[in-house]
Amino acid sequence: MAATGVGAGDLVAASVAGARYGTIILWAGVFGAVIKFALNEGVSRWQLATGTTVLEGWVSKFHPVVSWYFMVYLILWSFIVAAALASACGLAGHALYDGLSVPAWAAIHSMIAFLLVYFGRYNFFETLMKIFIGMMFVTVLACAWMVDPAWSEILPSLVVPALPEGSAKFLLGVLGGVGGSVTLLSYGYWIREKGWKGKESLPATQLDLGTAYLFTGLFAVAMMIVAAEVSPTLVTGDRMALEVANRIGELIGTTGKWIFLVGFWGAVFTSMLGVWQGVPYLFADFVSMRGWKHGATVVPASTTSRAYRWYLVYLAFPPLFLLLFGKPVWIVMTYAIVGAFFMPFLAGMLLWMNNRKSWVGEAKNPWLLNALLLISLGVFGYLCVVEITDALK
Repeated sequence: MAATGVGAGDLVAASVAGARYGTIILWAGVFGAVIKFALNEGVSRWQLATGTTVLEGWVSKFHPVVSWYFMVYLILWSFIVAAALASACGLAGHALYDGLSVPAWAAIHSMIAFLLVYFGRYNFFETLMKIFIGMMFVTVLACAWMVDPAWSEILPSLVVPALPEGSAKFLLGVLGGVGGSVTLLSYGYWIREKGWKGKESLPATQLDLGTAYLFTGLFAVAMMIVAAEVSPTLVTGDRMALEVANRIGELIGTTGKWIFLVGFWGAVFTSMLGVWQGVPYLFADFVSMRGWKHGATVVPASTTSRAYRWYLVYLAFPPLFLLLFGKPVWIVMTYAIVGAFFMPFLAGMLLWMNNRKSWVGEAKNPWLLNALLLISLGVFGYLCVVEITDALK
């Protein structure tokens, strides 16, 4: 989860935040990880209490419009995000070796991720992700240390919220960008693969998620520190990370630049691996529940099912065409409008589902988790309005 939750978007958001406002807004990276922990804990709480995934809960407990809305969003999200991840991997590969073009590197990464997921099993995937987690966090934290920030100013900024003038809207975006979106739902399938069942497994998932989001928060903080210290030129998109790497090279030498580039590559490639492995579960789960009536047996989503593998193909290959032809405006607009609702939708649904004692029994949300989910609903609700307004302009 830690590796999957950190992608190109987090790198860019954290880099721009650090470059614009310095280390005074480090608390945003920490708090963003906390509210994503609350959402992901809610996903695992529902599954361990009921024995069903969140998606199965939507199908069995709510009007079909809920699950169909999610599937429309999932298909759009998958296409756009897969293209973005391929592009980010292409940029990272090209930065490490410029003998191949960005699209060529993108296709190579997508194919490798496809093969690793198609032929690998969950235990192999988990081991591989742990290796990448170690690599990417060590490299980025090493860069944060090498730029030699004023550490006496760092610790207060981690715990004392500050809002520089004009930063409110931007910082809400940073809060929303830390730690994944749809991939939060993949966690339910990963804990099923690990064999965690029943309420007695809840402490194990809380420890697992707590560790994951600790690393996620540290990664975001380290990126903001690096960007604040090297003061890169503000550019748009994934190239912000490359601009940070170039500035590191100018200030502390080529060793620092290459360390950062390896960390950048590790972050975006593990994010691709996590999406390629985790998201097809959602489609396969939905397909297995077509026409499902309450009380019927549902075959758990499997990595060997036809639906899973076809969706893996859909993630790995068709989105590559966007790198060549660009993103059609209608796809981007539809994705922005439909997708803007997802995070407040998820927060609201978890508040409703995990507070119904008739559904989850004694596993009802404690007050602190409800408070964090309400904050999540407010943050993502605001971002939803901003996203839709921007899309319609």
